Amino acid sequence: RRDIDGYIMGTLFVDKLDPQSGTSLEIGSSGDTITIPSGCTITNNGTQTGFGGDNKPAFQAHGNATQSVSSDSLTKLQFNTESFDLGSCYDHSTNYRFTPNVAGKYFIYLMGQWSSGSDWNGNRFEIHKNGSVVAGTQGRNEYYNTMYVTTVIDINGSSDYVEAFARQDSGGAVNAALDDSTRTRFGGYKLIT
Repeated sequence: RRDIDGYIMGTLFVDKLDPQSGTSLEIGSSGDTITIPSGCTITNNGTQTGFGGDNKPAFQAHGNATQSVSSDSLTKLQFNTESFDLGSCYDHSTNYRFTPNVAGKYFIYLMGQWSSGSDWNGNRFEIHKNGSVVAGTQGRNEYYNTMYVTTVIDINGSSDYVEAFARQDSGGAVNAALDDSTRTRFGGYKLIT
């Protein structure tokens, strides 16, 4: 049957919809709602674009050498070697910071260890956003223990940035093990929300 504008109303029963050769198939128009009823399954064997989400921008970095950290001094960790940088948002050569160009919530992680197994208190690793600490961990350094910091933060996608810092109070300079990506690394990725 047809509505008042002459459009056909009702249910169309077919097994396959094919566009004309060399064209694209479009379902609905701007402002329409396409509903997939409960109990239906969509199977995709092709390429998905324009919906869903992914965890990008994302990065992970480590260093190519140990980094000296003075006693009782907060030091930015210079992770200068990228394992990956999806979105090209991590600066691994100058500022050693992650500045994602997409707004959202981000999971940020830092794994840290010292190159010395000497025993001292005040072993600290921190994640900073825009120059202020947002997450950190502190403990006693002994037996080359590895420390972990994780957090979820909101990033505006234009000017917010994230960096990694370390501090220790051994009484002298100590090397952070940035050269070993199995012990010390810095990374993060966008959450799908």
